Amino acid sequence: MIYPEFIKENDMLAVVAPSDGVVNNLELCRLDFAIENFRKRNFKVKETDHVRHSFLGRSTNAKQRAREFEMLIQDDQVKVIFCVAGGDFLLEMLPFLDFDLILEGPKWLQGYSDMTGLLFTLTTGYDIATIYGNNFKAFGMRNWHSSLENNLELLKGNLLEQRSFERYEKVGLKYIEGNEGYHLDSDVYWNIITNHSEVLVKGRIIGGCIDVLSDLFGTRFDHTKKFINKYKNDDIIWYFDQAELSNEQLFRTLWKFKDNGWFSYTKCILFGRVYTDHNYYGISFIDVIKSILGDLNIPVVTDCCFGHVAPRVTIINGSVATVKVKDGQGSIQYDFC
Repeated sequence: MIYPEFIKENDMLAVVAPSDGVVNNLELCRLDFAIENFRKRNFKVKETDHVRHSFLGRSTNAKQRAREFEMLIQDDQVKVIFCVAGGDFLLEMLPFLDFDLILEGPKWLQGYSDMTGLLFTLTTGYDIATIYGNNFKAFGMRNWHSSLENNLELLKGNLLEQRSFERYEKVGLKYIEGNEGYHLDSDVYWNIITNHSEVLVKGRIIGGCIDVLSDLFGTRFDHTKKFINKYKNDDIIWYFDQAELSNEQLFRTLWKFKDNGWFSYTKCILFGRVYTDHNYYGISFIDVIKSILGDLNIPVVTDCCFGHVAPRVTIINGSVATVKVKDGQGSIQYDFC
């Protein structure tokens, strides 16, 4: 596994829009606040040309998005690349990427949601560790939540273990100025839904937004089985962040993953807090998971602190992770091997 170089003060961070860009005034304010927050912490920040553009859900056309990303890969001053925001159309830029070029100068790449298409492809197909974590705009809050501080410390190589938080944002508040913090209105509880009183597992961690993984499945960019077979002796830990799938769509998605052997050598499966929970036949999110994954006889944990519902831990795709869960609290510790 290739682990990019950790960052340090005075390094340059880059912001790119491989999916949608940012044009809403309050979102633009949050972007500017994020840039200022990093500059106050002695980092330089660079934007690509179309970060502040959006047309039909895209910052620009797929080929141009690929070129802007590759320009950052080739820029020796840039040490980490953040996705500015999510969206729906990142996958269409994958055919235009030069993956050999990315292998020549791998850098930390971070984002979540639609960014899964690029993160998952790079880790499973090219053995480059990537980061499923905050999009750049999240760093625009006036007083950083500990999850953001942890994220930065991890990028510096100073933090290898993260713990679950006490509260999360079940109902997000609308921005007024753009630099507001999280609305922490609910208690965090990592829920072991299988017949395990606690969880202690170690394995190579991989996953992302399950909506995007479902679309990636079976394409020429789906390197999943090669990855899990290569690292089968390490065991595999999967994590899934559900955004907009109905419970029926989730059922079909997990079914095809399982039928295709994605869960071979798996020791544990983690689910983030559900962003939108809806169904058509009265089947619940938990019922879906139990019905598809129950016979694997491995721990399955829901409501973990990652994904669309903030605050979120930072997950390093491709690393060896030790996951502990007990009494509703959890932790993830990384080994870079």
